[in-house]
Order: sequence, then C-alpha cells, then structure tokens
Amino acid sequence: MAPEPAARLLDEAVAAGAFPCAVAEAGAAAGPRWQHVTGRLSWDAGAPAAQAGTVFDLASLTKVLATTTIAMRLLEAGHLDLEDAVRTRIPAWRGEDRRAATIADLLSHASGLPGHRPYFRTMSGRAAFVDAICAEPLDAPPRTRAAYSDLGFILLGTLLEDAAGETLDRQFARFWSDALPGTPAPTYGVAAAARAQVAPTERDPWRGRVLQGEVHDENAFALGGVAAHAGLFGTAASVGAFARWLLGLLRGGTAGPVGISSATARRFAARGTVPGSSRALGWDTMLPTSSCGTRFSPAAIGHTGFTGTTLWLDPALDRYAVLLTNRVHPTRENDAIQTVRPAFHDAVLDQLS
Repeated sequence: MAPEPAARLLDEAVAAGAFPCAVAEAGAAAGPRWQHVTGRLSWDAGAPAAQAGTVFDLASLTKVLATTTIAMRLLEAGHLDLEDAVRTRIPAWRGEDRRAATIADLLSHASGLPGHRPYFRTMSGRAAFVDAICAEPLDAPPRTRAAYSDLGFILLGTLLEDAAGETLDRQFARFWSDALPGTPAPTYGVAAAARAQVAPTERDPWRGRVLQGEVHDENAFALGGVAAHAGLFGTAASVGAFARWLLGLLRGGTAGPVGISSATARRFAARGTVPGSSRALGWDTMLPTSSCGTRFSPAAIGHTGFTGTTLWLDPALDRYAVLLTNRVHPTRENDAIQTVRPAFHDAVLDQLS
C-alpha cells in the first residue's frame, strides 16, 4: 500500500537531508486523526530511530504554548490589562519614543524593538537582559509596523512573572495541570537522565558541543533555560493536546478550571491593526504565502520554531497540524524546511478533508 501523501513528503524530506527526523500529528478538537514518524535522531551512523514519543526543542512555539497562554490567564484573573503601558510595569522602559508601547504591542511584535541581539555573549540573567533591552534604540515607533522580536517577548516574560509573582515555568506547569490533567506536559529543559530521548539540535560553536536536551537558543540559555521566547521541550502528542484544548476553546467550549474564556481566546487569535502585519496577540494568522500553506481558512492561527517546529490550528475547519523536526542538526544553515512546511500542511489538510 502506498504511503499517504503527507507521510511520503516527510519521508522524502528526510531522504533529501532537510532534517534528520520528524514526528507529525494532525486532527480535530475531538482527537488526533493522523500521525507519522520518520527518520533517525541524528545523521550519525547507528543513531536511534525517531519514535512517537521523541522529545524536540520546541523553540519559539514556547511563545504561544506558554507565554501567550499565561498572558490570557493573567488577563482573565485581573492581573494584566493589554492596554497597560510597558513603562508602568517595567521602570527601566524610559524615553518619549517608547512611552506609548503597551503590553499588547509586545505580544503582537509591534513595540518597535529589534528582533535579536546576541546578549548571551556578554551577559546572563534576567536583570541584565531587561536593562539591555530597555536601552535598545527602537527600530520604529510603537504600532507603526510589526517586526518579529525575541527581545519584546523576553521583556514580556519578565512582566508576566512580576504580574503573577511567579516564574514562567511554574505558571505554565500549573496551567497545564488545570487544562490537561494526566497529559504529559512540555517542560523547560530536560533532565540529564532523559536526554537520550531528545532529538539533538545544533553542534553549537559557542558551547562547544552538540545540544541534546538543553535549549538551542543562546539567549534563553543565558537566561537559565526558562524564557518567554524559547525554552520548552515536548512531543508532538503534547503539542497536539494543547492544540485540541485551544481549538475547543476557540470553537465556543469552556476551559474549566483554567479560567480562560472563549471570548479571550478569540481576542488573542484576531489579527491586529498594525499596518502590513499578519500578527495577532502572540500568534501569527493565515496568509497563503506563509508556513501554513493554502488549505487553512482565514481563521487559522499558528507559529513556527527556529529548530524546525510548527503548529497551526483552524477553529473554522476544526483542524490542527503539528510538525516537529530538528532541522538545525547539525547546523542552522540547513533551511530546506522552508519549502517542506507549506507543502506538508497542504497535503495533510487534503487528507483530513
């Protein structure tokens, strides 16, 4: 029997060197309807085959699974207002040029901050990062354009920790136990004893080793492995469980003890008004030219991760798709996944329809 098109596409991507391995899952709010596992954890001879339970560095999926969800929960609890000025929450955020920036601007990548700086080379720890980010000249006035910014999310994470009086990892763990009890949760980092189950990422020249079970993003590493922009590790099944939970909420369900309303979830999923931007609050939205391909509806939201991870979900179609790979192994210079992602999403949605 010939393999399904989406499975064949991923098998061929491994054979072509796009990534050593991939684990994918797709389905609806009611449950998963398709899974596929392909490849080996690394290109090394004799490397273990990937398994359904292989753990991946989720990279920037952290922004939507953890950080954006924590922001929704704090908003509902009255600890946050999206229109609060950043300067009222972070005293180091000073200057007339950034006075108007709000929490919503950080979530929608519209604060004017640049995307990235290699702070890890000279500093570590939350306080140093906050001071450095607040001293960065803005690339544009707030809300005049969107530019994807890890720096904005790092700052947002410190704000969310202060609002709750609790670290991001503890807030996320409590959310997960409330929302998905009994389901294995993504975690910040992986215990040393379990790292053999993790798909390795880059041969990192800065740390002088192949990374396996420690966060690939250098700034997240310098922040202790727990950050708002990166840090989570998880399986396709755990990301799929989150997708089903959020799909249910966006489709009018209730979150139970999580305390997030369907109205708030929809507010975060709505594309903003920043000129030329497809960004919602935390999430990206569907464009036919993006990683989601052309089959999702305009209601779809999603995100990618630098290490080769992707999540898209669509409340109008009641569909989600998870693709986890380690495309940065052994080097981030391999960017063949850019053509794989949209083709994969088109193929898997065609199958599910």
